[in-house]
Amino acid sequence: MVTRRSVLSASAIVAAQLQKVIRAGTRRPTRTWRGALLTGFKKVLTLFGALAMAGVMAAPGFAQSPVKIGAIYPLSGNAASVGESVKVALEVAMDVINNAHPELGDLTLAKNAGLPGLKGAKIEIVFADNQGTPAAGQNQALRLITEEKVHALIGAYQSGITLTASAIAEKYGIPFICGESVAANLTERGFKWFFRTTPIASDIAKTYMAFLKELKAGGRKVDSIAIVNENTEYGTSTAKVLRETAKKDGFNIGIEIPYGANTTDVQSQVLQLKNTKPDVVIFFSYTSDAILYIKAMKALDYKPPVVIGDDAGFSDPAFLTNVGSIAQGALNRSSWDIGKPGSVTYLINQMYKKKRGVDLDDSSGRAMQGLFVLADAINRAGSTEPAKIQAALKATDLKPNQLMMGFRGVKFDEKGNNTLAAALLIQIQGDHYVAVWPSASATVPLVLPYKGW
Repeated sequence: MVTRRSVLSASAIVAAQLQKVIRAGTRRPTRTWRGALLTGFKKVLTLFGALAMAGVMAAPGFAQSPVKIGAIYPLSGNAASVGESVKVALEVAMDVINNAHPELGDLTLAKNAGLPGLKGAKIEIVFADNQGTPAAGQNQALRLITEEKVHALIGAYQSGITLTASAIAEKYGIPFICGESVAANLTERGFKWFFRTTPIASDIAKTYMAFLKELKAGGRKVDSIAIVNENTEYGTSTAKVLRETAKKDGFNIGIEIPYGANTTDVQSQVLQLKNTKPDVVIFFSYTSDAILYIKAMKALDYKPPVVIGDDAGFSDPAFLTNVGSIAQGALNRSSWDIGKPGSVTYLINQMYKKKRGVDLDDSSGRAMQGLFVLADAINRAGSTEPAKIQAALKATDLKPNQLMMGFRGVKFDEKGNNTLAAALLIQIQGDHYVAVWPSASATVPLVLPYKGW
């Protein structure tokens, strides 16, 4: 059995042999000391070879090199509150992976400390601030790969930034996991190193159509839908997919309102909605603009019958803190539910809440799930070589009981999309969100129309 003592003893032997070599070089004539050195070094090399064969060089008690994962998120700018929430969420996931948490049952990599496939190696996350801009996201991806020497990347929340950051990963042949960005075109580029665990725009559109069909069948008027979207990659592409899906399903998009993602005033957009009177308003907005819309709706006394926020800003804890009390009844697309006391999701939420002071939100939860999927692939690969991680990601087949999010599993298609991703609808009732649709996932009844304040 290899022990720390045997390692130290072997090291002492090597050191002694090196001393003999040095003494030989200092006392022998010029023509003969080189030979003595050569003979001595051969003995040293032989000793090192014996140690390696015995497994001494990787003895227990000597730490394995960490697996470095670069995480690119908005730690400053308009979406900084989301970035900070995601950062805490990934730190919780890292704790689950690096330390034994048997209380989390079948959750991926929770039972053991570290990655068993890499002799207990730990995950180390290197965080990078994308500053909310595609250019900064691209630069940070390049820095993480070339300077920090990360083994994989994860990010980057905003679809427009994921677009540029993942292009750098593709260029350098580094696996990139995306847990949150839903823009359709991210997986239409023929990339081989990009994998996305979250539901995508087409999944989301189908979810909304199924919900609205059910409302219509129940007698609620849903003849006209309004789409309000910020004009970066996320809002533009997702609105396009929703428009096309709604048309196929026989729904009328009465009005579309694109707006600047960094806008500071949305009163004119709210007045447009108030004048056209749609039955349903669906927002594709980030945090600051989602808050602006709710405040403007109150100021202008506008209450559409059904309000749906497409995750993103509506999932940010800052949204609930700032306008939750005047957005009562607002619906939100999600894959996360805290669950019942004692459940795996409940325990994860407790871990997160202890660090952040608020409940885990959907965007941060999807980022966590992305990290678990990546770590699982690295563990199965038994290596940090990019090609081996890529192959393991392609072979991923996780079941619902191994996940923390409400997906049907994780299995990637040839484009890198998770074919088993799924979503539900949650609603603001009181000071928090509760699951209301579909009925199989609901914890409380759906309440309509939108109450607001």
